[in-house]
Amino acid sequence: MAEPILEVSGLYKHYPLTQGVLFKKQVGAVKAVDGVDFTLRRGETLGIVGESGCGKSTVAKMLVNLERPTAGSIKYKGEDITKLSGRALKAVRRNIQMVFQDPYTSLNPRMTVGDIIGEPYDIHPEVAPKGDRRRKVRDLLDVVGLNPEYINRYPHQFSGGQRQRIGIARGLALRPEVIVADEPVSALDVSVQAQVINLMDRLQNEFKLSYVFIAHDLSIVRHISDRVGVMYLGRIVEIGKDAEIYDHPTHPYTQALLSAVPVPDPEAREHRERIILAGDVPSPTNVPSGCRFRTRCWKAQERCVLEAPPLTVPSHFAQASGPEAHASACHFAEAVPISRSAPGQVVPPEAVP
Repeated sequence: MAEPILEVSGLYKHYPLTQGVLFKKQVGAVKAVDGVDFTLRRGETLGIVGESGCGKSTVAKMLVNLERPTAGSIKYKGEDITKLSGRALKAVRRNIQMVFQDPYTSLNPRMTVGDIIGEPYDIHPEVAPKGDRRRKVRDLLDVVGLNPEYINRYPHQFSGGQRQRIGIARGLALRPEVIVADEPVSALDVSVQAQVINLMDRLQNEFKLSYVFIAHDLSIVRHISDRVGVMYLGRIVEIGKDAEIYDHPTHPYTQALLSAVPVPDPEAREHRERIILAGDVPSPTNVPSGCRFRTRCWKAQERCVLEAPPLTVPSHFAQASGPEAHASACHFAEAVPISRSAPGQVVPPEAVP
Protein backbone atom coordinates (compact mmCIF):
# COMPACT_ATOMS: atom_id res chain seq x y z
CA MET A 1 0.00 0.00 0.00
CA ALA A 2 1.41 3.40 -1.02
CA GLU A 3 2.28 5.96 1.63
CA PRO A 4 -0.09 8.87 2.37
CA ILE A 5 0.83 12.11 0.63
CA LEU A 6 -2.10 14.23 1.85
CA GLU A 7 -3.91 13.75 5.17
CA VAL A 8 -6.93 15.96 5.88
CA SER A 9 -8.30 15.94 9.41
CA GLY A 10 -11.17 17.89 11.00
CA LEU A 11 -11.27 20.47 8.20
CA TYR A 12 -13.69 23.39 8.72
CA LYS A 13 -14.36 26.55 6.76
CA HIS A 14 -17.01 28.92 8.16
CA TYR A 15 -17.71 32.30 6.57
CA PRO A 16 -19.09 34.81 9.12
CA LEU A 17 -22.41 36.57 8.53
CA THR A 18 -22.52 40.12 9.85
CA GLN A 19 -25.06 42.90 10.35
CA GLY A 20 -24.53 46.64 10.50
CA VAL A 21 -22.46 49.13 8.55
CA LEU A 22 -20.19 50.85 11.05
CA PHE A 23 -20.33 48.37 13.92
CA LYS A 24 -20.54 44.98 12.31
CA LYS A 25 -21.90 42.22 14.49
CA GLN A 26 -21.59 38.54 13.63
CA VAL A 27 -25.04 36.94 13.55
CA GLY A 28 -24.15 33.55 12.17
CA ALA A 29 -21.91 31.68 9.76
CA VAL A 30 -22.06 29.88 6.44
CA LYS A 31 -20.72 26.42 7.22
CA ALA A 32 -19.26 25.68 3.79
CA VAL A 33 -17.04 22.85 5.07
CA ASP A 34 -17.97 21.40 8.43
CA GLY A 35 -15.63 18.59 9.41
CA VAL A 36 -13.97 16.76 6.52
CA ASP A 37 -11.47 13.90 6.89
CA PHE A 38 -9.73 11.90 4.16
CA THR A 39 -6.35 10.54 3.10
CA LEU A 40 -4.79 10.66 -0.37
CA ARG A 41 -2.08 8.11 -1.10
CA ARG A 42 0.76 8.47 -3.57
CA GLY A 43 -0.31 7.67 -7.13
CA GLU A 44 -3.98 7.49 -6.17
CA THR A 45 -7.01 9.36 -7.47
CA LEU A 46 -9.57 10.35 -4.87
CA GLY A 47 -12.85 11.49 -6.39
CA ILE A 48 -15.09 13.85 -4.42
CA VAL A 49 -18.70 14.09 -5.58
CA GLY A 50 -21.81 15.88 -4.40
CA GLU A 51 -24.40 18.36 -5.53
CA SER A 52 -23.72 22.06 -6.01
CA GLY A 53 -23.07 23.95 -2.79
CA CYS A 54 -21.92 20.96 -0.73
CA GLY A 55 -18.41 22.39 -0.20
CA LYS A 56 -16.34 20.53 -2.81
CA SER A 57 -14.69 23.61 -4.32
CA THR A 58 -14.02 25.11 -0.90
CA VAL A 59 -12.13 21.95 0.04
CA ALA A 60 -10.13 22.25 -3.19
CA LYS A 61 -9.16 25.87 -2.44
CA MET A 62 -8.02 24.95 1.06
CA LEU A 63 -5.86 22.11 -0.26
CA VAL A 64 -3.86 24.59 -2.34
CA ASN A 65 -4.03 27.27 0.37
CA LEU A 66 -6.14 29.71 -1.62
CA GLU A 67 -8.44 29.65 1.42
CA ARG A 68 -7.31 29.35 5.03
CA PRO A 69 -9.35 26.83 7.04
CA THR A 70 -11.26 27.91 10.12
CA ALA A 71 -10.01 24.78 11.87
CA GLY A 72 -8.38 21.46 11.07
CA SER A 73 -5.17 20.29 9.44
CA ILE A 74 -3.92 19.47 5.95
CA LYS A 75 -0.74 17.44 6.16
CA TYR A 76 1.50 17.12 3.11
CA LYS A 77 4.04 14.36 3.74
CA GLY A 78 3.36 14.71 7.45
CA GLU A 79 3.74 18.52 7.60
CA ASP A 80 0.70 20.67 8.38
CA ILE A 81 0.61 23.20 5.54
CA THR A 82 -2.15 25.28 7.18
CA LYS A 83 0.48 26.64 9.59
CA LEU A 84 3.02 27.57 6.91
CA SER A 85 3.72 30.96 5.44
CA GLY A 86 6.37 32.73 3.36
CA ARG A 87 9.04 30.59 1.74
CA ALA A 88 7.90 27.39 3.42
CA LEU A 89 4.39 27.75 1.97
CA LYS A 90 5.80 28.71 -1.42
CA ALA A 91 7.86 25.50 -1.49
CA VAL A 92 4.81 23.36 -0.69
CA ARG A 93 2.66 25.10 -3.31
CA ARG A 94 5.16 24.05 -5.94
CA ASN A 95 4.20 20.42 -5.23
CA ILE A 96 0.43 20.92 -4.98
CA GLN A 97 -1.07 22.51 -8.08
CA MET A 98 -4.64 23.13 -9.22
CA VAL A 99 -6.61 22.79 -12.44
CA PHE A 100 -9.58 25.14 -12.35
CA GLN A 101 -13.14 24.50 -13.43
CA ASP A 102 -13.74 27.12 -16.10
CA PRO A 103 -11.17 27.18 -18.92
CA TYR A 104 -12.67 30.45 -20.18
CA THR A 105 -12.02 32.52 -17.05
CA SER A 106 -8.97 30.80 -15.56
CA LEU A 107 -6.65 31.97 -18.38
CA ASN A 108 -5.57 35.61 -18.68
CA PRO A 109 -6.83 36.84 -22.10
CA ARG A 110 -4.00 39.39 -22.28
CA MET A 111 -1.27 36.76 -22.03
CA THR A 112 -0.02 34.39 -24.71
CA VAL A 113 -0.07 30.64 -24.10
CA GLY A 114 3.70 30.72 -23.66
CA ASP A 115 3.40 33.36 -20.93
CA ILE A 116 0.55 31.56 -19.18
CA ILE A 117 2.33 28.20 -19.00
CA GLY A 118 5.70 29.84 -18.27
CA GLU A 119 4.47 32.10 -15.47
CA PRO A 120 5.11 29.46 -12.75
CA TYR A 121 8.78 29.64 -13.73
CA ASP A 122 8.80 33.35 -12.84
CA ILE A 123 7.60 32.47 -9.34
CA HIS A 124 9.89 29.44 -9.01
CA PRO A 125 12.94 30.35 -11.14
CA GLU A 126 14.94 27.47 -9.67
CA VAL A 127 12.83 25.02 -11.70
CA ALA A 128 13.83 26.37 -15.12
CA PRO A 129 16.63 28.78 -16.06
CA LYS A 130 15.49 31.70 -18.21
CA GLY A 131 17.23 30.42 -21.31
CA ASP A 132 15.45 27.06 -21.03
CA ARG A 133 11.89 28.17 -20.30
CA ARG A 134 10.63 28.46 -23.85
CA ARG A 135 11.77 24.91 -24.61
CA LYS A 136 10.02 23.61 -21.49
CA VAL A 137 6.80 25.39 -22.44
CA ARG A 138 6.88 23.87 -25.93
CA ASP A 139 7.48 20.44 -24.40
CA LEU A 140 4.47 20.89 -22.12
CA LEU A 141 2.26 21.88 -25.05
CA ASP A 142 3.31 18.70 -26.81
CA VAL A 143 2.68 16.61 -23.68
CA VAL A 144 -0.95 17.80 -23.41
CA GLY A 145 -1.60 17.24 -27.12
CA LEU A 146 -1.27 20.79 -28.48
CA ASN A 147 0.97 21.99 -31.30
CA PRO A 148 4.10 23.64 -29.82
CA GLU A 149 3.83 26.21 -32.60
CA TYR A 150 0.77 27.64 -30.80
CA ILE A 151 3.04 29.13 -28.13
CA ASN A 152 2.44 32.73 -29.27
CA ARG A 153 -1.34 32.45 -29.57
CA TYR A 154 -3.87 33.90 -27.13
CA PRO A 155 -6.60 32.00 -25.21
CA HIS A 156 -9.44 33.32 -27.40
CA GLN A 157 -7.89 31.48 -30.35
CA PHE A 158 -8.53 28.07 -28.73
CA SER A 159 -11.60 25.92 -28.12
CA GLY A 160 -12.80 25.04 -24.62
CA GLY A 161 -11.08 21.66 -24.62
CA GLN A 162 -7.83 23.18 -25.84
CA ARG A 163 -7.98 25.86 -23.14
CA GLN A 164 -8.39 23.21 -20.47
CA ARG A 165 -5.33 21.44 -21.87
CA ILE A 166 -3.45 24.72 -21.46
CA GLY A 167 -4.62 24.87 -17.84
CA ILE A 168 -3.39 21.32 -17.30
CA ALA A 169 -0.02 22.20 -18.87
CA ARG A 170 0.28 25.16 -16.51
CA GLY A 171 -0.46 22.85 -13.57
CA LEU A 172 2.29 20.46 -14.71
CA ALA A 173 4.92 23.16 -15.25
CA LEU A 174 6.51 22.79 -11.80
CA ARG A 175 6.35 18.98 -11.86
CA PRO A 176 4.03 18.73 -8.83
CA GLU A 177 3.21 15.56 -6.94
CA VAL A 178 -0.46 16.41 -6.29
CA ILE A 179 -2.99 17.89 -8.72
CA VAL A 180 -6.28 19.22 -7.34
CA ALA A 181 -8.75 19.21 -10.24
CA ASP A 182 -11.89 21.21 -9.46
CA GLU A 183 -14.53 19.99 -11.93
CA PRO A 184 -12.06 20.24 -14.84
CA VAL A 185 -14.49 18.94 -17.48
CA SER A 186 -17.87 20.29 -16.37
CA ALA A 187 -17.74 23.22 -18.83
CA LEU A 188 -16.83 21.01 -21.82
CA ASP A 189 -18.82 19.01 -24.37
CA VAL A 190 -19.23 15.30 -23.67
CA SER A 191 -16.87 14.19 -26.44
CA VAL A 192 -14.22 16.67 -25.26
CA GLN A 193 -14.70 15.54 -21.66
CA ALA A 194 -13.59 12.03 -22.61
CA GLN A 195 -10.45 13.38 -24.31
CA VAL A 196 -9.46 15.46 -21.28
CA ILE A 197 -10.14 12.61 -18.84
CA ASN A 198 -8.04 10.20 -20.92
CA LEU A 199 -5.29 12.83 -21.06
CA MET A 200 -5.29 13.20 -17.26
CA ASP A 201 -5.23 9.43 -16.88
CA ARG A 202 -2.17 9.20 -19.14
CA LEU A 203 -0.40 12.07 -17.41
CA GLN A 204 -0.93 10.46 -14.02
CA ASN A 205 0.98 7.37 -15.12
CA GLU A 206 3.64 9.38 -16.94
CA PHE A 207 4.39 11.88 -14.15
CA LYS A 208 3.47 9.71 -11.12
CA LEU A 209 0.77 12.15 -10.01
CA SER A 210 -1.77 11.94 -7.22
CA TYR A 211 -5.18 13.48 -7.98
CA VAL A 212 -7.97 14.95 -5.92
CA PHE A 213 -10.65 14.95 -8.61
CA ILE A 214 -13.77 16.97 -7.81
CA ALA A 215 -16.90 16.59 -9.92
CA HIS A 216 -20.65 16.20 -9.82
CA ASP A 217 -20.80 13.72 -12.72
CA LEU A 218 -20.77 10.28 -11.14
CA SER A 219 -19.89 8.41 -14.33
CA ILE A 220 -16.75 10.50 -14.88
CA VAL A 221 -15.64 10.06 -11.29
CA ARG A 222 -16.07 6.30 -11.52
CA HIS A 223 -13.92 6.18 -14.66
CA ILE A 224 -10.93 7.99 -13.19
CA SER A 225 -11.05 7.40 -9.41
CA ASP A 226 -9.56 4.71 -7.19
CA ARG A 227 -11.59 5.83 -4.18
CA VAL A 228 -14.65 8.08 -3.93
CA GLY A 229 -15.89 10.40 -1.21
CA VAL A 230 -19.51 11.61 -1.27
CA MET A 231 -20.16 15.07 0.25
CA TYR A 232 -23.41 16.47 1.57
CA LEU A 233 -23.83 19.87 3.20
CA GLY A 234 -20.17 20.34 4.12
CA ARG A 235 -19.32 16.82 5.21
CA ILE A 236 -18.23 13.54 3.66
CA VAL A 237 -21.07 11.08 4.29
CA GLU A 238 -19.54 8.03 2.60
CA ILE A 239 -16.07 7.11 1.37
CA GLY A 240 -14.52 3.93 0.00
CA LYS A 241 -13.15 2.21 -3.06
CA ASP A 242 -14.95 3.10 -6.26
CA ALA A 243 -16.39 -0.39 -6.85
CA GLU A 244 -17.78 -0.54 -3.30
CA ILE A 245 -19.37 2.91 -3.52
CA TYR A 246 -20.95 2.34 -6.92
CA ASP A 247 -22.00 -1.29 -6.54
CA HIS A 248 -22.92 -1.39 -2.84
CA PRO A 249 -23.61 2.12 -1.51
CA THR A 250 -24.40 2.24 2.20
CA HIS A 251 -25.55 5.81 2.82
CA PRO A 252 -29.10 6.78 1.74
CA TYR A 253 -27.83 9.95 0.05
CA THR A 254 -25.33 7.97 -2.05
CA GLN A 255 -28.07 5.55 -2.99
CA ALA A 256 -30.27 8.43 -4.13
CA LEU A 257 -27.45 9.95 -6.20
CA LEU A 258 -26.66 6.68 -7.93
CA SER A 259 -30.32 6.01 -8.69
CA ALA A 260 -30.27 9.16 -10.84
CA VAL A 261 -27.39 7.96 -13.05
CA PRO A 262 -28.71 7.08 -16.55
CA VAL A 263 -28.66 3.35 -17.34
CA PRO A 264 -28.07 2.42 -21.01
CA ASP A 265 -29.49 -1.10 -20.61
CA PRO A 266 -33.32 -0.96 -21.00
CA GLU A 267 -33.83 -4.17 -19.00
CA ALA A 268 -31.75 -2.92 -16.09
CA ARG A 269 -33.56 0.41 -16.23
CA GLU A 270 -36.92 -1.32 -15.84
CA HIS A 271 -35.79 -3.01 -12.62
CA ARG A 272 -34.40 0.12 -10.99
CA GLU A 273 -36.59 3.01 -9.93
CA ARG A 274 -35.48 6.51 -9.11
CA ILE A 275 -35.16 7.59 -5.48
CA ILE A 276 -36.77 11.01 -5.46
CA LEU A 277 -35.81 12.99 -2.39
CA ALA A 278 -38.43 15.30 -0.95
CA GLY A 279 -37.57 18.86 -0.02
CA ASP A 280 -34.47 20.92 -0.68
CA VAL A 281 -30.97 20.87 0.71
CA PRO A 282 -30.98 22.79 4.02
CA SER A 283 -29.14 26.10 4.19
CA PRO A 284 -25.49 25.89 5.33
CA THR A 285 -26.32 28.78 7.69
CA ASN A 286 -28.90 26.65 9.52
CA VAL A 287 -27.72 23.05 9.49
CA PRO A 288 -30.15 20.50 10.99
CA SER A 289 -29.26 18.96 14.34
CA GLY A 290 -27.95 15.43 14.43
CA CYS A 291 -27.67 13.91 10.98
CA ARG A 292 -27.79 16.70 8.43
CA PHE A 293 -29.45 14.43 5.84
CA ARG A 294 -32.32 13.40 8.13
CA THR A 295 -34.77 16.01 6.77
CA ARG A 296 -34.78 14.18 3.42
CA CYS A 297 -34.05 10.61 4.52
CA TRP A 298 -36.61 7.79 4.55
CA LYS A 299 -34.68 5.95 7.29
CA ALA A 300 -34.68 8.90 9.72
CA GLN A 301 -35.58 8.13 13.35
CA GLU A 302 -35.39 9.98 16.65
CA ARG A 303 -31.73 9.00 17.06
CA CYS A 304 -30.92 10.87 13.86
CA VAL A 305 -32.30 14.09 15.38
CA LEU A 306 -30.27 13.83 18.58
CA GLU A 307 -26.98 12.30 17.48
CA ALA A 308 -24.72 13.14 14.50
CA PRO A 309 -23.43 9.88 12.98
CA PRO A 310 -19.62 9.71 12.72
CA LEU A 311 -17.89 8.65 9.50
CA THR A 312 -16.97 5.12 10.54
CA VAL A 313 -17.08 1.55 9.28
CA PRO A 314 -20.39 0.05 10.50
CA SER A 315 -19.81 -2.66 13.11
CA HIS A 316 -21.86 -5.20 11.17
CA PHE A 317 -19.65 -4.83 8.08
CA ALA A 318 -17.13 -7.65 7.76
CA GLN A 319 -14.16 -5.53 6.68
CA ALA A 320 -11.09 -3.97 8.22
CA SER A 321 -10.94 -0.40 9.41
CA GLY A 322 -8.40 2.19 8.27
CA PRO A 323 -8.09 4.83 5.53
CA GLU A 324 -8.99 2.31 2.81
CA ALA A 325 -12.17 1.11 4.53
CA HIS A 326 -15.68 1.69 3.26
CA ALA A 327 -17.00 4.15 5.83
CA SER A 328 -20.43 5.72 6.12
CA ALA A 329 -21.91 8.51 8.27
CA CYS A 330 -25.27 6.84 8.90
CA HIS A 331 -26.76 5.22 11.99
CA PHE A 332 -28.59 2.72 9.78
CA ALA A 333 -26.02 2.12 7.05
CA GLU A 334 -26.86 -0.83 4.83
CA ALA A 335 -24.96 -2.09 1.79
CA VAL A 336 -27.58 -2.09 -0.96
CA PRO A 337 -26.74 -3.58 -4.37
CA ILE A 338 -27.30 -0.84 -6.91
CA SER A 339 -29.29 -3.20 -9.12
CA ARG A 340 -31.92 -3.62 -6.39
CA SER A 341 -35.18 -1.79 -6.93
CA ALA A 342 -35.34 1.43 -4.94
CA PRO A 343 -38.43 3.19 -3.62
CA GLY A 344 -39.94 5.45 -6.22
CA GLN A 345 -40.76 8.29 -3.82
CA VAL A 346 -39.07 9.15 -0.56
CA VAL A 347 -40.84 11.25 2.03
CA PRO A 348 -39.21 12.04 5.38
CA PRO A 349 -41.19 10.73 8.37
CA GLU A 350 -43.60 13.34 9.71
CA ALA A 351 -42.56 12.52 13.27
CA VAL A 352 -39.03 13.71 12.60
CA PRO A 353 -38.72 17.53 12.82
